[in-house]
Parts: sequence; C-alpha cells; structure tokens
Amino acid sequence: MLKLFGESGGRLCDGVSRRDVLKIGGLAFGGLSLPQLLQAEQLAGIRKSHKAVIMIYLVGAPPHQDMFDLKMDAPLEIRGPHRPARTNVPGIQISEHMPYCAKIMDKLVPIRTMYGSPNGDHDSFICYTGRQVPKQPPGGWPSMGTVLSKLQGQTEASVPAFVGLAPKAGHPPYGSPGHPGFLGPAHSAFRPNGPGMEDLSLNGVTLDRLADRKALLTGFDNFRRDVDRSGAVDGLDSFQQQAFNILTSSKLMEALDLSREPAAVRERYGKGDPNNYGDGAPRNCEHFLIARRLVEAGARCVTLNFGRWDFHSNNHSELLTHLPLFDQAMSALVEDLHERGLDKDVAVVAWGEFGRTPQINADAGRDHWPQVGCALLAGGGMKTGQVIGATDRLGGAITDRGVHFGEVFATLYHQLGLDPNRITVPDLSGRPHYLVDGWQPMRELISG
Repeated sequence: MLKLFGESGGRLCDGVSRRDVLKIGGLAFGGLSLPQLLQAEQLAGIRKSHKAVIMIYLVGAPPHQDMFDLKMDAPLEIRGPHRPARTNVPGIQISEHMPYCAKIMDKLVPIRTMYGSPNGDHDSFICYTGRQVPKQPPGGWPSMGTVLSKLQGQTEASVPAFVGLAPKAGHPPYGSPGHPGFLGPAHSAFRPNGPGMEDLSLNGVTLDRLADRKALLTGFDNFRRDVDRSGAVDGLDSFQQQAFNILTSSKLMEALDLSREPAAVRERYGKGDPNNYGDGAPRNCEHFLIARRLVEAGARCVTLNFGRWDFHSNNHSELLTHLPLFDQAMSALVEDLHERGLDKDVAVVAWGEFGRTPQINADAGRDHWPQVGCALLAGGGMKTGQVIGATDRLGGAITDRGVHFGEVFATLYHQLGLDPNRITVPDLSGRPHYLVDGWQPMRELISG
C-alpha cells in the first residue's frame, strides 16, 4: 500500500482527495512506479511547486585537477596518481573515484574555469554571495538564501525560506550557512542543528497556552517599534512569528525526520560521517537527503557544508575518502530530483572558494590557487550534459571561457524567476544594490 505524507492538495473532480488517491495501491494504477505516479500527478496539475536552490559548499576548496580537469599529459608532479574515467556523455571525463556522477553526466554540468576569489583566504563568503569580502556596503553583502527570503518570502508559514544545515566549525567560515548581511537577522538562515532541535517541540505546552503567550507578546509590538529604528525589533518579531508557526505545525519536523524515507532511498544517499572533519564540516551524506526533503516542504534555499578539502598534505589519499562520499550523495540527490519531477524547479550547485596548485608539494598536497577552480551544477531547468571551460596543459591557467562566481549567481537568480540586473535590495543606508555586480546569466545554461 503506497502512502505519501503531506497535506491534501484538494479534491479531484470525482470527489476523491489527493491523499486518498496516493493511498491507493500501485496495482490500481497498472503497476506504475512512484516516480511515474509523481509525474502523473504533476501533469494533472495537482502538485504545488516552487523554485529553489540547494548550495553545497565544499569546505576549504577541492582540487579541480583531481575531479573534473585531469591532465594526463602533464608531468607526474602535476597530474598525480588519479586517472580519468569516461562518463555517459561522449567526450566528458571525470575522476575515476566519481563513478556515480559519471553515470549521470547527462544531468550535470562541470565548470572547469571558476574564478573570482581575490586571494587565497579560506572563506565560504563568495560561494554563498557571489561577491568578494572587501569593499562591502554598510551591513555587508547578504547570501542568496537571505535574498530569496527577503524578496520571495516563505512558501509555507511553518517552513523557513532559508535553511542552513552547517554545524559550527573550528574555522568559523567553514561552518557558515551564509550571512544575512544588510538584509538583517529576520532573513538569516534557520539552523536545525544541535540542541536547538529540542526547542522545535512544545514539550507539554498546550496550543492554548502558546496562543496566550503570543497575544501577550503582541501587545508590546507597537511600543517596541516606536523606540527601535535599527531593524532589530523587526528581526525579533520575525523570529517569534516563525517560531510560533514551526511549533504549531509538524511540517518542518517531518521534513527533518529521515525515518519517513524508505530504507532504499536512505541507502542510496549513504550516511557518510556526521562528525566534523578537523576544523571543517562533516562529510554527512544524509544532509543531501534532508536538503531535498526541505525544498519539497517549501524551503527556497538550503545550504550545506561538506568535508574539509584543504589538502596541503596527503591530497591523493584524502580524496579516496572525500570523493566517493560526495559522489554518492551528489548523484543520489540529482537522480532523486529528476525522479520526483523537481529537476526543472530545484537547482543544485557544489563548489569551493578557489582551486588548488597544479604543482604537488613536498607533502603530497596541493596549495591554494585562486586563479582557477571548479564547480558542479545540476537541475534548475538548466542545459546539462555539457562541460564548460578549459585550462592549459597544467591546469593552472584559464584558456577558454572563464566563469566568475557572479555569473553562476546571475544564472541561478534568472532560473529562480528574479532578474539579477533589474531587481535591487537596499543596504542599511538605503542605497539600492543589484543582485549581482553586472554579471549576466550564462548563455550556455539557459534554455531558449
């Protein structure tokens, strides 16, 4: 008996509710699979969908030469021991340690020529904003999740528009989900990690008591707004309202509850390691599955931080654990989105803040190389099954189609329905700023 959790989408023309239809056994539909049922439901106009993005920060910057841009004609001290493998798209090769992504390359876009980081400093900032840290306006640049929360709001009152799955890390930028910047705390990431999870349940408090407390707090609103002109009160009010909505609805808790997923789906993503890797992030494959569940529940942006790729030593052996875990979780996420009919609505991007040196150092590692790095894109209605950009024989310099972080952000905003060069958001001084610094959506990725 098939049963999907979620709210009923209304009643069909024969009076049968959506929930009742989804409870009917698969045999009643001629043996249709779950993906086929979801597709049929979408074609019938029953499903409610929204545009969303899942941003994966590969903490500490991964080595592009060992993932998507292997240089087998280069000397051994450049190319390293890892070898390329064919994918299901003729002419595209990636690391032999990414066999699952190789099988679905028609659904992916490796970019081999990312640039934009002004120096070799470790920071997730450019991955979540598309901008550089220096010369920020008053309040600082906001992350994409914050911008989407501000401009588009919540699709569901009980599900935050912006969710960050990153736990705290030894190096703070490694644990950042993306900062709210000048758009303020009201649009910062909701972070369902650690002890705060216990606060998502009422713990014996009745809804009547909660409503009474909300009414009492509301009585102070006008006074607080009169005495506060900084915007902080608005942020507090937003947190209060969001907390109330979350506490009185089970939708967010259900999205975070992986026990609701079939065992086969959980095995497909894998578990990985929930513990932080050094001063970085966990290699938690389950975060990819939670991200998919969150965008299905209504989130517009979900960020997650994965591993610690700052391999100044033992680059080759470190990749033997990092790459397979990322490969399994990333490929599972992309295939899952396609099977659920979400590939046109949900974009996925995975990248680090810069690339790594072509020259392998004396400790068998690769050092910082801001001149060129890599990214992996999927979904979002983008044209996939292609590779963008090329580097020289050593993988250290861009020779064709360099791609700035801002271009990818312009593309994502475009696919999310926001014109990045017409829409503005004001900083704390009231000055309007475009969503990107003059960059245009990438013609290679946009249909039509």
